[in-house]
Amino acid sequence: MTSAVGWVRCISVVVAASASWVSAASEAKWLRATSDHFIVYSSVGEKELRKTATQLEQFDGVMRILHNIGAPTAEAGTNRVTVYVVDDASDVRKLMGKGSANVAGFYVPRVNGSIAFTPRSGGADGNLQPQIVLFHEYAHHFLLGTFAAAYPAWFSEGYAEFVSTARFEKDGVMVGIAAQHRAYSLLRTRGLSAERLFDTGSRRLSDEDRASLYARGWLLTHYIMFDAARGATFGRYLDALNRGVPSVAAAQAAFGDLRALDRALDAYLARSTIPGIKIAYSRLPDTKVTVEPLSAGAEALMNLRMESERGVNRQTAQPIYARAKAIAAAYPNDAVAQGWFAEMAYDAVQDDDAEAAADRALAADPKMAQALLYKARIHLRRASAGSVQDPEAWKEARSWIVKANRLALDDAEALSLYYDSFRAQRAPPTKAAITGVKRALELVPQDPGLRFRVATQEIRDGDADDAKRTLRPLAFNPHLPADNPAARLITILESGKIGPDALRSLGQGQGETADPPPAG
Repeated sequence: MTSAVGWVRCISVVVAASASWVSAASEAKWLRATSDHFIVYSSVGEKELRKTATQLEQFDGVMRILHNIGAPTAEAGTNRVTVYVVDDASDVRKLMGKGSANVAGFYVPRVNGSIAFTPRSGGADGNLQPQIVLFHEYAHHFLLGTFAAAYPAWFSEGYAEFVSTARFEKDGVMVGIAAQHRAYSLLRTRGLSAERLFDTGSRRLSDEDRASLYARGWLLTHYIMFDAARGATFGRYLDALNRGVPSVAAAQAAFGDLRALDRALDAYLARSTIPGIKIAYSRLPDTKVTVEPLSAGAEALMNLRMESERGVNRQTAQPIYARAKAIAAAYPNDAVAQGWFAEMAYDAVQDDDAEAAADRALAADPKMAQALLYKARIHLRRASAGSVQDPEAWKEARSWIVKANRLALDDAEALSLYYDSFRAQRAPPTKAAITGVKRALELVPQDPGLRFRVATQEIRDGDADDAKRTLRPLAFNPHLPADNPAARLITILESGKIGPDALRSLGQGQGETADPPPAG
C-alpha cells in the first residue's frame, strides 16, 4: 500500500551471485498447505509440500527457542506468510520484474497478507539453495513481527543469513552452520570494516559493499549469538540505537574500539571450527499441516493469481484482468476464483466486473473476507470519485468492512481499510479507526506503508516520541535508501517541529487530496 508521500512497498530479495538454475517443470496439480504461520502453494505433490510446510513451521519454532519466546499473542493464522513455490529461478525473476537479473527469491510484506516467491529447484553447484533463500526471507518477517525494535542493516541481513543455513538432521535442527554462499565475500574481498558496518544506513553501497554487508553481517551476528557477554554488549548497543543515539556512537559506547572489534572478527573467522547449536525436534511444537487441492477455478487462475499477488499498477493490471475474465466466467460458482477475479478487476479499475465477481463469491461463500473487503473498496472508490457528501453512503461502504471484521476481529486488512476509508472521504478518522489501525500494525508490523500511516497519525495526535519509535524500523531498513521518508521525518521531529508542521516539512500537509482506497 502507498502513503500520501508516495511510499513504495518494501521488497526484500536474496541475490545469488553465482547460482545456475535448473528448471523442473511439472504437470502436477497445484496444492495448498495451511499451518499456523504459513500458506504454501506448490505443485510438487502432497508429500513434498507437507515436508516444506512442516520444516517452515519447525524453523519458526527454532527461532522462538533461540530467543526464548513463546507463541504469538494473536490468534494462530493472523499473520501468515503465503509462499508460492514456482518451478525455477527464471519464474521468480519473471514475477519480480525489473532489477531481478540475479534474484533467487523475494518477499513482500503487506497488511493484506505477506507473500514470498521461491523456486523449487536450486543451483547445480549447491551455492545457494531455495531453502536458504526462503529461510532468509522468513527471518526478516519473524524479526520484524516479534520484536518492537529497529535493527541496523548489518544485523537485519546478518541475522537472516545466520538462521538461513539451518539444517534438518535426523534428531534435530542444526543452527549456526557456516554461510558457505558468502565465502567469497568473506575470504576474497576486503570487506566492510566494523565502523562501515555500523554506518551503512547513511551511505550508498556498491554491489561489492552490499555483498560484504550480508557476509560481514553474518560474521558479526555469529560472533555475538554464542557468547552471553557479547550478546549483552549488542543489547546495550541496540538499546542506545532505539533511543535515537547515532549508530556509530552507540557501537563505540557498547563495543569500544571498533578497530579492535575488526581484529576480533578476523580472528573469529580464522578459527578452524565455529560454534553451533542443535535443537531437538522434541523441543519444537507439534506441527499441524492441512493439505488440500485447489478448486478447478483457482487452479485455472493460479498463474495469473501469482502475477496479481506480486503487485500491479493500473497499467500492468489490464492484461491480467483481460486474461482472467474469460477464465473466471467458466467458474461462476467458485468462490475462490471469483474472489481472485474481483481483485484483478478492481486493480484494473473495472469496478462493475469487480463487484459482480465479489457478489458471486459471496453467493457461494457468504463469509469470504476477501470478497467483503473488495465490495468495500469498490463502494469507497465510487464515493470518493463522486465526492459523495451523504454520510449514509459512506456508512454503507464501511458496512462491508464491519462484516469482515466481525468474522475475524484481528483481521489486520479490515482494520487498516477502515482507517483508510476516512482518508478516502477526506474526513478525520474516528477514535475507533485510529485504535484499529494501530492494532493492525501490532498484528502486521512488517508492512512499511501501514507503519508509516500509523506514524503520521501519531504525529498529528502530538505523539512525537511514539512516532519516532514507529518510524525507526523503516529508517534502518536495508532495502530502502538512507534518505527515505521515515529517516527524514525522524530528523524533522528531532529538529523540534511537531504535528502538522512536521508533516508539511516532509511535503505531506493535511490539506492535500486524499488517495483512493489502496488496492490489495
